[in-house]
Amino acid sequence: MRPFLGFRRASGRPGVRNHTLILSVTGLTTPAARRIARSLNGVTVLGTQHDSGLLGHDRKVHRGALAAFACHPNVGGVVVIGANEPVVEMVAGAAASAGRLVEAITLDACGHDVLTLSDKALRAAAGFVHRLSCQRREELPAADLLLGLECGRSDPSSGLVANPLVGAVVDRLVDAGGAAIFGETTEWIGAEEPLMRKARDATVAERLKAAAARRESMAQAAGIDLTGNNPSQTNIEAGLSSIEEKSLGAIAKAGSRPIQGVIGYGEAPPGPGVWAMDAPAYAPESLTGFSTAGSSMALFTTGVGNSYVSALMPTLKLTGNPATARRVTQQLEFEASAVFTGEESLDAAADRMVDRLLEIASGALTWGEILGEGDEAISRFGAVL
Repeated sequence: MRPFLGFRRASGRPGVRNHTLILSVTGLTTPAARRIARSLNGVTVLGTQHDSGLLGHDRKVHRGALAAFACHPNVGGVVVIGANEPVVEMVAGAAASAGRLVEAITLDACGHDVLTLSDKALRAAAGFVHRLSCQRREELPAADLLLGLECGRSDPSSGLVANPLVGAVVDRLVDAGGAAIFGETTEWIGAEEPLMRKARDATVAERLKAAAARRESMAQAAGIDLTGNNPSQTNIEAGLSSIEEKSLGAIAKAGSRPIQGVIGYGEAPPGPGVWAMDAPAYAPESLTGFSTAGSSMALFTTGVGNSYVSALMPTLKLTGNPATARRVTQQLEFEASAVFTGEESLDAAADRMVDRLLEIASGALTWGEILGEGDEAISRFGAVL
């Protein structure tokens, strides 16, 4: 794979974007973060609705995700605001250690006056935008890329064309030394045996099987029939009748190279290759798992259309459905309807898609970025105080 043009970082993966991030780490200050962002051009805003009530694993994941947002490869500078000084300091400290421009502002230090906080944060963010605008992209190897792999609002064309196409692109990236993560554990149910055959060793195979069984047990314990939940009503109306049918199409995104291991929600893969993330299937939570793991970009297949994208990772949307390709022209970065109709080979489409992927990695905007469809949604795991 040819190189891309990106932003080298002091540590970790390079960025394909150079965001100035306004990050609210407490629910009390998230409205202020949005107001600050409305006053500036060229900033990204993320916030949480939670803070002190989170417990145990939930608390650990949530705070780890906030730090990961601040240190994301696609973030060049971050203004951290909040009403909990230790959390603000922890997140800002992580960003500083990663070599990011960083400013930390607490509500307490502003005399609990949100307008004072807003003014300080606005000025700091404006300065970061100005400084980051002077940085220039440089040529970097494709091996530096980490892709998150997602599917949403799937139909039969997803399993027949779009997901195998992503798998072919993943094979090319892994062969070049890069890495990719697939998740959506519910969509391993019914496809455990094909996944296990691709595992690097017996331990990884058993972990894949156990993760799928755990999700199935969770649904049964809650009295949920997966038919109607996953596949959703949209999937069913589009032609997918069972979770097994959906899963066998979904796992094609992972390509044909060995699965190196199973990682937790938001956990960064420890090396190159293909990795399985044990994570929720709902797209906003799933994409955020990839984002907090440090993914550079996401490849997101859809059958009938799905507008949601990550706020931090450029999200390349693609379909193999000819009708969808004609209907949602300002949602898709790539369409493979010619593969569906037999007019183009999968390999030829994969070559085209690699070119499109590297074009976006080098700065071309996605429709999701242009239309502002991006967000991040940290998954929840339990009750709060």
